[in-house]
Amino acid sequence: MTGPVITIKDVAALAGVSPATASRVLSGNPATSSEAMAKVIAAASKLGYHPNAQARALRSTRTNVVGLLVSDVRNPFFANLAHAAEQAALSKGLVTLLGNANESIEQQDRYLDTFISQRVAGVIAAPQGDGSPSLRAVLERGIPTVFVDRTVDGIDVPSVTTNSDSGIRQAVEHLARQGHSRVGYIAGPETTSTGRERLRSFAQAAHDFGLSEDPALTFIGDFQPASGAAGARHLLALPQRPTAVLAADSPMAVGALSTLTREGIRIGSDMALIAFDDLEWFPLLDAPLTVIAHDVEVMGRTAVQLLLDVIDGRRPESVVLPSELIVRASTGTPPRRQVS
Repeated sequence: MTGPVITIKDVAALAGVSPATASRVLSGNPATSSEAMAKVIAAASKLGYHPNAQARALRSTRTNVVGLLVSDVRNPFFANLAHAAEQAALSKGLVTLLGNANESIEQQDRYLDTFISQRVAGVIAAPQGDGSPSLRAVLERGIPTVFVDRTVDGIDVPSVTTNSDSGIRQAVEHLARQGHSRVGYIAGPETTSTGRERLRSFAQAAHDFGLSEDPALTFIGDFQPASGAAGARHLLALPQRPTAVLAADSPMAVGALSTLTREGIRIGSDMALIAFDDLEWFPLLDAPLTVIAHDVEVMGRTAVQLLLDVIDGRRPESVVLPSELIVRASTGTPPRRQVS
């Protein structure tokens, strides 16, 4: 007479881990801690557990590869984010399949479809839009997923994002104290959570600190340099120019800086300029650029840790990182007296 059949759930219960974690250990997936691995192996040995051959074959189709989808690989912020996440994943025995959405939902979905076909162990994504069919397909298949930098309304997955509001309020208060009343804002696309949130934060701060709320002072860009240049041209063409400009990301700030410089505008004396996100060479400019900074290295590492938690069957809390203003010479000179 044979004894009861030992299952993966029995092994997990004895080891004190989730069935998903026990399954990964016994199928050779490295995305588990050494402590959990030791507990599962000991429990399986004590119970005399032998994985079903067919089940093992099915489990082996899940790889040690994670999909990482960034919004624009040319954007230094996302390049640094990808590097931080890739290094963190590699330290955990995982390799990274990198996808570049190029700020396009269509291109995003091509990569997400590829992640599905490659049976990645999990996905870290800076999502485009409000939830595409391919993104929902990833979630419907139960592929562990974490959002980074951006989120999607109505999709509840763990995320690591930045509290943009704190840094933007600091920037607006700084400009107001310098005597600026007309501040131009080059916004990101309203189809992204960061674009919407930063625009709301700027509008609220402008109201709170008594800045002009002239709608012509806001230009909607797309987080790419060409739109920053277009935004600067728009602001310079106004009958009453702004005396300061805040760009919602570094590529748009670069585009704006190029246009302002070409038009003979001296940054820091003729016009103040602030960028959201810091670049290594911003402090090296003739007028080092004032920025709203946040820690992209921490963001990348945190995203990987959240994904490992999801893979392990846990439900980690989302993480919101701080942002802060770093004042440099690009906002160093109060504006000349404005004529109404």
